[in-house]
Amino acid sequence: MPGPLEGVRILEFTQIIAGPLGCMLLADMGAEVIKVEPIEGEPWRLQQQFIPLESKTFQSLNRGKQSLSLNLTRPEAQEVIHRLIPSIDVVVSNYRPDVPARLNIDYDTLSKIKPDLIYLDSTAFGRKGPWANKGGYDIVVQGASGLTASGGRFDEKGNPILPGSVATADYATGYSIAWGVCAALFYRERTGKGQLVETSLLANALQFQGGSVMSLPPADVLLRQPLLDYLDEAHLRSASYTEMVEHRRAMMQGRQVGNIYYRNYLTSDGAVAIGNLSASLRQKMRDALGIEYDPRDHDPNYDAREPKNIEFGNALMEKVEGMIREQPSKHWVELMERHGVPIAEIFFPEEMDRQEQVIENGYIVELDHELTGPQTMVAPPHKMSVSPPTVVAASPSLGRDNEAILASAGYSASDIGALREAGVIR
Repeated sequence: MPGPLEGVRILEFTQIIAGPLGCMLLADMGAEVIKVEPIEGEPWRLQQQFIPLESKTFQSLNRGKQSLSLNLTRPEAQEVIHRLIPSIDVVVSNYRPDVPARLNIDYDTLSKIKPDLIYLDSTAFGRKGPWANKGGYDIVVQGASGLTASGGRFDEKGNPILPGSVATADYATGYSIAWGVCAALFYRERTGKGQLVETSLLANALQFQGGSVMSLPPADVLLRQPLLDYLDEAHLRSASYTEMVEHRRAMMQGRQVGNIYYRNYLTSDGAVAIGNLSASLRQKMRDALGIEYDPRDHDPNYDAREPKNIEFGNALMEKVEGMIREQPSKHWVELMERHGVPIAEIFFPEEMDRQEQVIENGYIVELDHELTGPQTMVAPPHKMSVSPPTVVAASPSLGRDNEAILASAGYSASDIGALREAGVIR
């Protein structure tokens, strides 16, 4: 069955993670995606190559696409793009804001060729403001957006490190790109109008922190405003980053005293994650552990800042940690699930393609790459009963589709040969 975006043609000018992921999701939905790469290959192809011009990171983000290798600094390459545009529905770009205009592939230029063009522009920090033209990879944006500080993690030398092991801002932006394109396509279907759609790593990193970034004065008197007052004073006296992180952590932990209900635990042979966010679920966990009382659910005047509650909470946490550490993970999963408590063993990502739950739901797909052979990948995140997303092919080798794409734009075989000889294409 055809995917929901069958017949949509997308021209992709993106590299690394966010843009490639967004366009790969669109390819899974049935769109024809033409990835334009430098003739030497995009940086992610060249990162940890296991054979020339192929890397695992690149292949994981570019399945189902065609590859057109062009030297976009050359006028002849820009002419190739302009000749393709009448047949293109969507352009996706993740260059710095000043680059597309310099290469004559910006929205203003391309929409003059095709007025109903949809152009998704993804930048690091947005097109306005003092950071607009800053280069920004995920680690830079996580730092600038508050994500790194909110995680409060340090390496063994005391240097700040990312709160997670994945490129959070990049992957979130990839989903935002796919979502924005689909919304714009729906709008064009109804009105006939194309448009410029903008997103950024910064915008999506902020979304991940909702309540911490949100200002709500009546509620902020409890935590956010005292923290801001402290940070203002700390910046004035040039306090260390470590001090500020530790101070913030202490304030945040103050409202989590005795939090046995929503956290990770070490077991005798691994670790488990437990999540209870309602009074009824907290009671189920207490029943499972044989704990009779917790003031937060039994005392209507409970205040986490009171010394007696801090003492009780710390003692309760120590007790439960000790209990859970005495038994293996499977014991706790079986016990908690009998009582209706949400729980899971903590696994490593490398183990996931062997998990029955993942396999049974079709969350892994098998592909065959033209150069590197069989592989498995994470499947599209949606299932649809009538127009299901489908993984049609592995990632393309560099410049594999040059001839076919250029021929579709009216270039003859001799024209293509001349472009290759001149170094315009690979």
